[in-house]
Amino acid sequence: MQGDGAYILDKKGNRYLDACGGAAVSCLGHSNARVIDAIKRQLDSLAYAHTSFFTSEPSEQLADFLVQRAPEGIEHVYFVSGGSEAMEAALKLARQYFVEGGEPKRQKFIARRQSYHGNTLGALAVGGNQWRRQQFEPLLIDVEHISPCYQYRDQRDNESEVEYGLRVADELETKVQELGADNVIGFIAEPIVGATSGVLVPAPGYFKRIREICDRHGILLILDEVMCGMGRSGALFTCDQETVRPDIVTVAKGLAAGYQPIGATLCSAQIFNRLSDGSGLFQHGHTYIGHATACAAALAVQQIIEDDNLLDNVNQMGALLEESLQQRFADHPYIGDIRGRGLFRGLELVADRSTKEPLPAELSLHSLIKSHGMARGLACYPGGGTIDGRRGNHILLAPPFIINESHVAEITDKLGHALDDALRDAGVLI
Repeated sequence: MQGDGAYILDKKGNRYLDACGGAAVSCLGHSNARVIDAIKRQLDSLAYAHTSFFTSEPSEQLADFLVQRAPEGIEHVYFVSGGSEAMEAALKLARQYFVEGGEPKRQKFIARRQSYHGNTLGALAVGGNQWRRQQFEPLLIDVEHISPCYQYRDQRDNESEVEYGLRVADELETKVQELGADNVIGFIAEPIVGATSGVLVPAPGYFKRIREICDRHGILLILDEVMCGMGRSGALFTCDQETVRPDIVTVAKGLAAGYQPIGATLCSAQIFNRLSDGSGLFQHGHTYIGHATACAAALAVQQIIEDDNLLDNVNQMGALLEESLQQRFADHPYIGDIRGRGLFRGLELVADRSTKEPLPAELSLHSLIKSHGMARGLACYPGGGTIDGRRGNHILLAPPFIINESHVAEITDKLGHALDDALRDAGVLI
């Protein structure tokens, strides 16, 4: 295997345009010399030292870099090894915040159906991906779930996008009142839902109402930007596009672009200070937190994104990709919705565009599209159970930030052929 910019080459020399970054990870593409050099320099200096004894320049520099660009009030960073660990840290941090504030009764989290927050037990519990949760249900903490913000399927004919967003956000108010606010720790959501439902972009005003509800009841807003953050949506922090400040935010995938495993949990000064002034410690930890080599890689990735103005390219190529997808698929009989932001795009598959009826689950059309895409030299991210964990399917696109016009054309062309090949294989007439 070998990487070449936006492409991956297998051992036979076949080239695949990586239009999904694995799982929206490889935002700089593959084999970036500057990142590799940064890793090598750190290895020559010090690969790893445990944070109970030492800190490191890369971890301090990376923390400063992120805090300087984070939403106002977010002032502290805790580095872990990936997205699931980042969410576990967020859950524990939120709980400890209330325990140290004299509110140990707060022990409930509220999240959303059709969400995904990681595969460790705490993260799996707050997530709403039924396929991933099902066999582990007896091991999971009890979490309340409300509706996702899913305009394509749930917006009523007689309401605007704004009205829909406020209506579905108000489910949080209802749930908090049902549970009793003094029993609730926080609300957890992906600003843009990723893998489970195929890039659900929030309705205008949705997260502002969510923030208002959290503030009114004194509960924490925890945003999961593991997939949608670090530039994927066109801003370093997606919540900035919603003009909403979380109390805790998690990032990972695009943080180091896959060059090293790393994630981070960022929190407000208010949360940090309560623990600092109380017990003086966060009762949590992993062996590899603040890993020097991982931090060096992530710092290099983020500096490249900024130095090369790649967020501008994300927005420009994202708009071009949206236009190209619309031209190719807007009238396709089996594409119901094309949605997304920046270089984070989803296409929802349907059997009937007018009724939005999903294709039969047993066809696994999303998997067939992936297979035919690979055969044509395109890697895309398939998803099933888009609607409720069982019905519906989609294709997710998350190409690297370095793509150009030719890559956009290649993605659209190869995806179109892969879709039609898959429909023929499934015995669906087109």
